[in-house]
Amino acid sequence: MIDHKEKRLVRHSPHNLFDLVVDVKSYPQFLPWCLAARIREESNKHMVADLLVGVRLYRKKFTSHVKFDRKRLAIDVAYADGPLRHLQNSWRFHPHPEGCLIDFHVAFAFQSPLFQSMMERVFAKAVLRMVAAFETRADALYPPASDPIAASNMANAC
Repeated sequence: MIDHKEKRLVRHSPHNLFDLVVDVKSYPQFLPWCLAARIREESNKHMVADLLVGVRLYRKKFTSHVKFDRKRLAIDVAYADGPLRHLQNSWRFHPHPEGCLIDFHVAFAFQSPLFQSMMERVFAKAVLRMVAAFETRADALYPPASDPIAASNMANAC
């Protein structure tokens, strides 16, 4: 099983980052290897989402149950169907004086031992690229949390 835990300080508000991560249908616009996304079911606390991922000739769809709680700023993903044997990930967004401390965890295993072996070799680079994609997207969509002009403009807009 591939398991990764990370805490990262990001200069955006926890609510903005929560919104970015829960916006699964937008993943193909910025997330590497995500070719398509479809929301099958959605409520104010849960969704069932399909993602089509691919690298070169390899393309696979997988389905996940995504539970989210805006008050707790928590997102939990559980695997439902596809090429994996296991997938679980969680996101927690903690307020911080400089923005948000993200607590991220992902654990997964592929059904194919050969593909599992290949992914273990490139996983670290893949995670760095995906984390960078989320950060770049946040920078494009939201002002820095510690930017006093942007914070003032946001407060005036409310």
